[in-house]
Amino acid sequence: MAATRGLNHSSVSEFILVGFSTFPPHLLPIFFLLFLLMYLFTLLGNLLIMATVWSERSLHTPMYLFLCALSISEILYTLAITPRLLADLLSTHRTIAFAACASQMFFSFTFGFTHSFLLTVMGYDRYVAICHPLRYNVLMSPRGCACLVAWSWAGGSVIGLVVATAIFHLTFCGPNEIHHFLCHVPPLLKLACGTDVPIVALGVGLVCITNLLGCFLLILLSYTLIVAAILKIPSAEGRHKAFSTCASHLIVVIVHYGFASIIYLKPKGLHSQESSTLMAITYTVLTPFLSPIIFSLRNKELKTAMKKTFLSKLYPSNI
Repeated sequence: MAATRGLNHSSVSEFILVGFSTFPPHLLPIFFLLFLLMYLFTLLGNLLIMATVWSERSLHTPMYLFLCALSISEILYTLAITPRLLADLLSTHRTIAFAACASQMFFSFTFGFTHSFLLTVMGYDRYVAICHPLRYNVLMSPRGCACLVAWSWAGGSVIGLVVATAIFHLTFCGPNEIHHFLCHVPPLLKLACGTDVPIVALGVGLVCITNLLGCFLLILLSYTLIVAAILKIPSAEGRHKAFSTCASHLIVVIVHYGFASIIYLKPKGLHSQESSTLMAITYTVLTPFLSPIIFSLRNKELKTAMKKTFLSKLYPSNI
């Protein structure tokens, strides 16, 4: 990977992840069990959603295609972060190689931003479905949907490559302790030396904030137009039915950007390392854990299809 070329210009060959080193040792096995259960549930929930959509023909629609793509991005995002986190919780040797650190940053940013782009695409899908229902099949054709998904993945990959390359082309002269449980941008910038660090920090910050804010504003615009269209529906039942089709997506967006704002907009210097680590957990572990729960419980079509597909095989007399 291009991001690892900076190894030739750095005296640091590995980093030490000290995110959980300040916690009392007796809490680490508890954290391990809790995060392991949440990780397994995240994998199981997203795989269940994908299997349901795949097996139920009535769900072969653009909205559920995007939901499957979202589930894939969440599985890969947690895969880039959580296994390493779990291993470090039970280990006293928390070093990570320079190349492995660069790879983790690349994949976490790639899948994280892909997730944001897909949430934006899903907002657009709900906008078209509610505001332009007669043109929905034209605007959201199979080819068009495939292009939206492909562009989301391509956009996430480009941002992941740009961020990882920019950070790991910096010079790291030591110390090599990353005050986090993963290879994240702010703690790595504190370890970098050289006159180009402020420029790289500004550039990476602008890339990330511009894309996240752009996604958020597009989603906000979509829901502003959706609410305006829903308010024009004369019957209360019609308004409720229209809003219920996008309720789960809206809740996931609020959770996603709510926890992200806690992490990236919190005042500097006002939190201990322990509290900062726990706040980062909300975004890297808790948010992917909640997403399949929200989509499964708040989406009536998906919930019914899950019962039909899986529970009917276990309890055929009760379905």
